[in-house]
Amino acid sequence: MAYVINDDCISCGACESECPSNSISEGDDKYVIDAKTCTDCGDCVDSCPTDAISPG
Repeated sequence: MAYVINDDCISCGACESECPSNSISEGDDKYVIDAKTCTDCGDCVDSCPTDAISPG
């Protein structure tokens, strides 16, 4: 199950650079995770300053 980014995201981009599968990209109002390419590694979770990322 892929991780998801909730509305607490402040679009800082910290998670994008931590994703080894390049599954995170900037969306319209927050960053989004592509569930098809997310490997569930969790590297993005620790990089998020607002704890906006959780398992989907």
